[in-house]
Amino acid sequence: MKSTPDHLKWPADASCTAVPYSVFNSQEVYDLEQEKIYNGNTWCFLAAEEEIPDKGSFKSTYIGDTPVVVTRGQDNEIYAWVNRCAHRGAEICRERHGRMDDGAYTCVYHQWAFDAKGDLRGVPFQRGLAGKGGMPKDFDKTKHSLRKVRTVNYHGAIFGTFSKDTPDIEAYMGDDVSYHMHRILNRPIEILGTIRQHIKGNWKFYAENTKDPYHASLLHLFHATFGLYRSSQEGASIVNNKVHCLIWVKSSEEEKSALDDVKKENLRTMQQGNFVLADESLLAGQQEFEDGHSLDILSMFPSLVLQQIQNTLAFRQILPKGKDEFELVWTYFGYKDDTEELRNIRLKQFNLIGPGGLISMEDGESTELCQKAVVRDGNYTNVIEMAGKEPEGADHLVTEGMIRSMWQGYREIMDF
Repeated sequence: MKSTPDHLKWPADASCTAVPYSVFNSQEVYDLEQEKIYNGNTWCFLAAEEEIPDKGSFKSTYIGDTPVVVTRGQDNEIYAWVNRCAHRGAEICRERHGRMDDGAYTCVYHQWAFDAKGDLRGVPFQRGLAGKGGMPKDFDKTKHSLRKVRTVNYHGAIFGTFSKDTPDIEAYMGDDVSYHMHRILNRPIEILGTIRQHIKGNWKFYAENTKDPYHASLLHLFHATFGLYRSSQEGASIVNNKVHCLIWVKSSEEEKSALDDVKKENLRTMQQGNFVLADESLLAGQQEFEDGHSLDILSMFPSLVLQQIQNTLAFRQILPKGKDEFELVWTYFGYKDDTEELRNIRLKQFNLIGPGGLISMEDGESTELCQKAVVRDGNYTNVIEMAGKEPEGADHLVTEGMIRSMWQGYREIMDF
């Protein structure tokens, strides 16, 4: 892995409270991220196991901007490989989802065929025709497999890494993040739907957003007005291994003095009494978890956000498409043992959380607002000092400590 050029390194005394905007708009930084982060010692979310349920099932996705395919082989094992033919580099799998009953993945260009493991199985005209042409006699198919991806299935979530040195998945995540992932993925799931959102902004703006409890009651009018999330409610943020974190909230627990302080701010997003729902069943739900959390947002660097907001469960997969755009793939799910009533609640609450929802649509917009504003200001820095300057979690929701921690870890990975 190549070293980081000196001109990209931050000043020695730079802190994680002042990040240069160049990290959001530099092509050189973006290219280096693909090598050091996505091809480095990280686990990237690839799929829910339920997305490839049968032998021969596959899903096309990405690690960073490298196209990969996740497959379930005829042996029922899960494999992944780079979606690039070993012959001339063409894309092999052109569908997002599907099933290969014969287990063969054939490149349309010259019909080289590979199995679910990514091993080369067939080369047309390998021995030529009528004694003419063909591959050399020493051509060895075992030396021309697809680039393999190391995979792990963690409670039904499939992750991949290109590095043999990436640590065990639980050690990578940390104790709290792995606990809360298992909290949500505690039994077999059912996929309820997928939405793909294209956002014109750098992927790290969204990575910041999902580690930012400070913004949630200030940006999202619906959150604050209808009490789903307010900074005055009981909650906390937790950091593991610098770059992974989680936010939890109990909307049923709210300190009166803190709520009074919120009301004194005269916030645009605090409109109690001014707005009502025509259909209040949108907010009707069920208490599913013994800890009473109404919100659990888990961010696993660099590509996954796993959420429980009310009764809405979803994987959010972050897929960078360049220095100033990314795709956000929302995969909604419930549990296979859900009652019909609970399943219908989840489906209705999709109107809250997602690119067209009453809450999450603002996150994509704020990301684009940031990207537009910093396009020519790479030498300037932001200010990340809410609740102090330390990169750490907090026992409240008015903090940017998790963002500071992410940037500290990012700087170490990138050798900035």
